[in-house]
Amino acid sequence: MAKRTGAEGDAWTGYANDLAANLRRLRHEAGLSQEDVAYRSGLTRYTYQKYEKGESKPGAPANPTIRTLLAMSQALGVSLMDILPAKIPDLRLR
Repeated sequence: MAKRTGAEGDAWTGYANDLAANLRRLRHEAGLSQEDVAYRSGLTRYTYQKYEKGESKPGAPANPTIRTLLAMSQALGVSLMDILPAKIPDLRLR
């Protein structure tokens, strides 16, 4: 996938950061450590930590798979909609 630039890239970065904030908040509310959520989701702690930072690799916003999002929601005991930010960026323009 090509690197997103301009408004679309900014919108996705903002969405990834909001997703990260939701993950942190929900994890704290559940009283779980990053390691707990990672293990229960079938992820490495490092990978989960990156999602909580809003990135997949340095300088690239997070883009977890649906499977990963569902696994994290199950580990946190919440619905997928609780994890996803309410404001969805318009990704139709490429």
